[in-house]
Amino acid sequence: MTSNTAKQDFPVEKARRYLEPGPVVLVSSRHNGESNIMTLGWHTILEFSPSLVGCMISAGNHSHQMIRESGECVINVPTTDLTDKVVGIGNISGAQVNKFAEFDLTEESARLVSAPLIKQCHASFECRLYEDALVDANSFFIFEIVAAHVAPEPAYPTTLHYTGDGIFMVAGDMLDRRELFSKEML
Repeated sequence: MTSNTAKQDFPVEKARRYLEPGPVVLVSSRHNGESNIMTLGWHTILEFSPSLVGCMISAGNHSHQMIRESGECVINVPTTDLTDKVVGIGNISGAQVNKFAEFDLTEESARLVSAPLIKQCHASFECRLYEDALVDANSFFIFEIVAAHVAPEPAYPTTLHYTGDGIFMVAGDMLDRRELFSKEML
């Protein structure tokens, strides 16, 4: 639906409501024998080959230092059935609690990194730190996805997209416009 309504000024700090690039993810990490999970909404694909993803992980987050020191993590994609756990994980620090135990989530061994996969998530992407030039100034990590694990069904899972103020948008309705794309742009 196209809007013909005149636009109004909008608070710039709430632009994320319209610009969030992808689903909320759970980032798992492991360092010095300790595992952790954090909820993350600020990430973006940067390159196809190598497969690079950028993540803003605040220096105040317990996972920041674990990932900085280990140089790896797993980006796990939860579906809407994990919404309450996603919110709960984001509301507490792994410095005080084992989030796997607290939220009844299952660690699975990754193939190429030491950080665990989360069994209950639809997809898990094993990542290694690719570039850290922006970490100190902006807490922006660039990872290379070195292994990917995705459940075969559903092909298009219902994922969460955070718009701020405790509100999520749910992805799931798909529009197929493949016939409009040139082959090299698919």
